[in-house]
Amino acid sequence: MMTFDDVARLARQLPEVTEGERHGDRRTWAVNGKVFAWERPFSKADIKRFGDVPPPDGPILAVRVADLNEKEAVLAANHAGFFTIAHFDGYSAVLIQLDKAGAQAVREAIVDGWLACAPPKLAKQYLQR
Repeated sequence: MMTFDDVARLARQLPEVTEGERHGDRRTWAVNGKVFAWERPFSKADIKRFGDVPPPDGPILAVRVADLNEKEAVLAANHAGFFTIAHFDGYSAVLIQLDKAGAQAVREAIVDGWLACAPPKLAKQYLQR
């Protein structure tokens, strides 16, 4: 089972990552001032949209993807724990239920999120290492 501490460890392995907080206590990870991963608990409105279906439980991580086509591809891969909600319609990010997702899939999502937000020169250097 992945935790936010695992996410932090993976994110800090990437160049120029900074960790911050949003809304006082939700951790975020950014590169070049752009947040690429963040804790994403469900809001009351999110929970209401689930209706009679219980929302995914446990820690939820949001991760940026390059664009909406990439989002569709990530979701089509059917990795355990990867999903989206109505609030994210039209937004290039996916949600990950950390206690359901595999460690390798989470790691790849974090790297891809970082690549989507990193300056092109830094991303190129990372990929050429």
